[in-house]
Amino acid sequence: MPTTYDPGSAEKKWYAYWMEQGFFEAGKRPDAEPYSIVIPPPNVTGMLHIGHALDFTLQDVLIRTKRMQGYDTLWLPGTDHAGIATQTKVEQKLREQGISRHDLGREKFLEQVWAWKEQYAETIHGQWAKMGLSLDYSRERFTLDEGMSSGVRQVFIQLYRKGLIYRGKRIINWDPAARTALSDIEVEYKEVNGHLYHLRYPLKDGSGYITVATTRPETMLGDTAVAVHPEDDRYKDLIGKTLILPIIGREIPVIADDYVDKDFGSGAVKITPAHDPNDFEMGVRHNLPQINVMDEGGIMNAEAGKYQGLDRSDCRKAIIADLKEQGVLVSIEDHVHQVGHSERSGAVVEPYLSTQWFVKMQPLAEAAIAAQKDGSGVNFVPDRFEKTYLNWIENVRDWCISRQLWWGHRIPAWYSESTGEIVVANDEEEARRISGLTDLKQDEDVLDTWFSSNLWPFATLGWPDENSSDYQRYYPNNVLVTGYDIIYFWVARMIFSALEFTGQKPFSDVLMHGLVRDAEGRKMSKSLGNGIDPLNVIEQYGADAMRYMITTSSTAGQDLRFRMEKVEQARNFANKIWNASRFALMNLEGVSFEDIDITGELSTADHWILHRLNETSRDITRLIDSYEFGETGRLLYNFIWDDLCDWYIEFAKLSLYGADAAAKAKTQSVLAYVLDRTLRLIHPFMPFITEEIWQHLPHQGDTITLAEWPKYDSALENPQAVAEMNLLMDVIRAVRNIRAEVNVPMSKKVELIIKAGSQETLDIISRNDNYIGRFCNTSSFEAGLAPQTPDKVMSAVVTGAELLLPLSGLIDIEQEIARLEKEVQTLNSEVERVEKKLGNQGFVAKAPAKVIEEERAKQADYSDRREKVLARIAELRG
Repeated sequence: MPTTYDPGSAEKKWYAYWMEQGFFEAGKRPDAEPYSIVIPPPNVTGMLHIGHALDFTLQDVLIRTKRMQGYDTLWLPGTDHAGIATQTKVEQKLREQGISRHDLGREKFLEQVWAWKEQYAETIHGQWAKMGLSLDYSRERFTLDEGMSSGVRQVFIQLYRKGLIYRGKRIINWDPAARTALSDIEVEYKEVNGHLYHLRYPLKDGSGYITVATTRPETMLGDTAVAVHPEDDRYKDLIGKTLILPIIGREIPVIADDYVDKDFGSGAVKITPAHDPNDFEMGVRHNLPQINVMDEGGIMNAEAGKYQGLDRSDCRKAIIADLKEQGVLVSIEDHVHQVGHSERSGAVVEPYLSTQWFVKMQPLAEAAIAAQKDGSGVNFVPDRFEKTYLNWIENVRDWCISRQLWWGHRIPAWYSESTGEIVVANDEEEARRISGLTDLKQDEDVLDTWFSSNLWPFATLGWPDENSSDYQRYYPNNVLVTGYDIIYFWVARMIFSALEFTGQKPFSDVLMHGLVRDAEGRKMSKSLGNGIDPLNVIEQYGADAMRYMITTSSTAGQDLRFRMEKVEQARNFANKIWNASRFALMNLEGVSFEDIDITGELSTADHWILHRLNETSRDITRLIDSYEFGETGRLLYNFIWDDLCDWYIEFAKLSLYGADAAAKAKTQSVLAYVLDRTLRLIHPFMPFITEEIWQHLPHQGDTITLAEWPKYDSALENPQAVAEMNLLMDVIRAVRNIRAEVNVPMSKKVELIIKAGSQETLDIISRNDNYIGRFCNTSSFEAGLAPQTPDKVMSAVVTGAELLLPLSGLIDIEQEIARLEKEVQTLNSEVERVEKKLGNQGFVAKAPAKVIEEERAKQADYSDRREKVLARIAELRG
């Protein structure tokens, strides 16, 4: 092995090898228990980000572990067509060339988008490879491939025929820039400094007015009522009366509705059914007209009267001026509120009355709620997210599934131009056969991208063909790993769909991870310029370092702060493993796999490291199974860095460099065995470096990716060896601490006397005196139940024994006293300086409280240190 590890060459070499050999392909263990994960499909809109790296690496850790445990593992890759996100990117690219999609036409435009998809899917493949993901590419899927499209059409048709899909006019999120409906997840709410406008609506009979408030005065042109609470005494006599809508002059009624909060503002609200979702519902209850005053581009239409043709923002300015002139604008308040913006175009989202396709969610939600409450539902990790999930589905609204785009699954509905009839079918031929009509035209809209991705767990496995071998073997999936931010929009919908169409939950567990934030805890964004490109991290530190840091720093359901220094620490950890392995391999020359034998007579250190490995294997398995990756990382780090490298390898050198051939052979066996199993334990987190080292070790098999996962073995339990090693390590640490206290380097030999508290402790010390002599670097070493001791000693107490180091062998006492007296003089000066400062009334009166507290802390620290040095001088003088 080279002196230093080169991540770049190793990663490229081993990923190519794994791919060529097909190690990650499912189905090669027909008699094994299946274990499956389908990847949350990334959008084909560009580069993967650090959040993807967390999500995918967590899945890879699980899959690699289960593969080594003997399961028939399937990790199915795929990508999402991403509807509006992808179409927006391609349209932007065309605009740079001076072309619009309308210039090309639908067919030619879609050719451009497919070319984009192929380019970025290939980019994503390259990124997956760089991360070392053990995906089964032979089963890769895309949300617009024919198999998925067939499933999408079948779902739409079945839901339509059951009356769960309908076409209707409702308020939806509308992007006036992209001119399409949006799903809730495509709306970003931003805090905006706006205004609240208080307006007077006069009563027709001239008896007074009602004051209302709005943040969007341009929508008042579509007002069709003012609502008050039925029990509001201020307005009881006005219910049923008529108001005159300012500017427009339309007569509108005063209505009573329980929705109105009589304690908020004036207790009266203007009702605009075509431009507000709550007003829409109230309008339906009271049979109010729905007046849409804008077109699809956010431009005021003919219903807006003299404002027709104005952009909505310009209309607002004009209306405010006119309201002031009419004397009905009472006041304008500064008002900070949340305003929805399109995630893709950045435009302010308009609540907009539009004819769209919807899914009735309540019947689907009822099945999901029942499953969760009877214990047959999905297990959420952490479990607090079950409450979040249930709260949403218990209050779910109908889902707008149509999008005014060209890229996506086109809605399988045809309209008769002569009769207006709607025909839902797989294709136009079937639609004609069903209806007997020939003048059919397919709906121009496509389906929300979530409509296809919510079928992902089962449609990727061959459904709707329920006889598909992959569907029968790998469905339901074992776990879904995803961010908590899409629990409503994706997780919930997958559960609805799976229960409705497969009769089973889509996965057993949902592991919810948090967002990856920057070191200051801020959300990563282009505007802040704080995003992290995982490929840059890999280029600098290697994939294993990034993988280890990002997975073992994560806690289920909690956001993660990405700190580059932690990646550097992980890289240093990888280097520690490399260097320890190089040492082991230099001492394993000539040892074959068949030579490895960990039975028979072993040293205390050999027994101890086997016990610790066994214990660690058991705990790591349990922690991975319970998705506790942070604790897994801590245990792995402590075992490898402390137990294996700092202690066992140092102890092993006595046998490896000694004259006892039998002891050397046993230590070689234990070292080879322990290193092999340790590499297996850390392989899911650091696949590349572990493969590189493992291939140099005496081993069986073609790859560590298929090596058997270390299992707990009760025969390796050895509490006696643990007790002995704990005593030895305590002794060595205590002696080293004494050396440090009196500035005696490890290179200088010292006298050591150990007073054992019992015969058992004395026996342990006697059996292992070679370790104590070597690692305490003693010139003489005596142990007994009551050994003779000199007057002046440095001492330390460990469990079961007292350690005594004669001062005469450690230091020149007079020289040490002189050194300590100089230290006392320095500390006296510091104490005097601080006391003088704190005694200065001018300083105390003017200095900040924090500065004063810091000075008082210094005073206490210097005084405490001085007392300790004085006590040490007194002790030395005897």
